[in-house]
Amino acid sequence: MYSCHMSLSPGFIVAILLALSVHEWAHGIVAYRLGDPTAKLEGRLTLNPLAHLDPLGTVMFLLVHFGWGKPVPVNPRYFRHQKRDMALVALAGPASNLVLAFIVVALGSLLPSLLFLPRPFFLLFQDILVSSLFLNLGLMAFNLLPIAPLDGSKVLHLFIPWRYDAKYEEFLRRGPYILLGLLIAERLLGIPLIVWWITAIIDPVLRVMEAFL
Repeated sequence: MYSCHMSLSPGFIVAILLALSVHEWAHGIVAYRLGDPTAKLEGRLTLNPLAHLDPLGTVMFLLVHFGWGKPVPVNPRYFRHQKRDMALVALAGPASNLVLAFIVVALGSLLPSLLFLPRPFFLLFQDILVSSLFLNLGLMAFNLLPIAPLDGSKVLHLFIPWRYDAKYEEFLRRGPYILLGLLIAERLLGIPLIVWWITAIIDPVLRVMEAFL
């Protein structure tokens, strides 16, 4: 899931398809490596965007710039250590977007050598890189929110003592309503709680990237 305010340029569309595909593929491949064949059996171990697009989520992206991909199916019964392995599967998505963002920065260093390209192609490539950088960082940070159904809730679960599991499961069930409340507060009331969270995570990453430029 991801919320954005960027314009739907061709570069943005390419970037979001790539970001969502990599994110969901990473969930599936880590689950498969940990023993769960569910994603593989359903054809989700692919970078083909068509396998990961949720019809409603895609329409929402086009209409209101807010949308989501189709979650990769995971069956924790295949895992030897359910809490740990579920956390690893969840973390794989945001981690893949962080890696992709660093790759984009590396590719960005090649831009001066591509000035020979026809201007439309150069601008498209530049748009893809810029959109990819901020989309992947935003997707990473947003999904690290410890609120269900986002990945951060499964990562946090790893640190919840077993005796509090029932209470945490109750919190997870309320997660979609909490997330909806945060989104409403952001969009309608101007209380940027999600923006603060994303900015707090992205800013240190950008500073690290700048150090390598």
